[in-house]
Amino acid sequence: MSAEDTSDEPRSDDRAAEEDDQSTTRERLGDGADRAVTEFDQNVVDLLAWVLDTETRARIYVYLRQHPNSTSDEVSEGTGLYPSTVREALAELHAEERVTRQKRESAGAGNNPYEYETIAPSDLVRSVTEQVQSELNTVFNLDSQLRADGDDAAESTPVTITVDSDDADD
Repeated sequence: MSAEDTSDEPRSDDRAAEEDDQSTTRERLGDGADRAVTEFDQNVVDLLAWVLDTETRARIYVYLRQHPNSTSDEVSEGTGLYPSTVREALAELHAEERVTRQKRESAGAGNNPYEYETIAPSDLVRSVTEQVQSELNTVFNLDSQLRADGDDAAESTPVTITVDSDDADD
């Protein structure tokens, strides 16, 4: 045996294998992080779909949070949704005061499209709390309403939902 064979230093092919292992580990961690972000994003979209009624409207809301003052065409391109679907959803969201819009300024003559921006998430939550609170109180008071036999039953409001926000941009 030579002195090289008994050395404690790893051989070059051992180093290469170790670097491959590290590279594979980094790739797996990267894949795991990407999957976690995707799952988080999907969970946010799912939650917003419940608040905003559809996944389409939720995707539009998320896109507009990331890209405020976007036109319907920009939202369509950014979300992969059909332009007509985006226009319809934006009209509904605007009517419900969940997005705001203003005409885009342009130097030339011609069509100035609307730019859309969402309300803050805390304002979105506040907008649905009254409805949720009312529905919970209806369920809570179900027995008294059933026993009233058509009379105006005294309704209590045992469920109160408050939304506090420490957001500086609200």
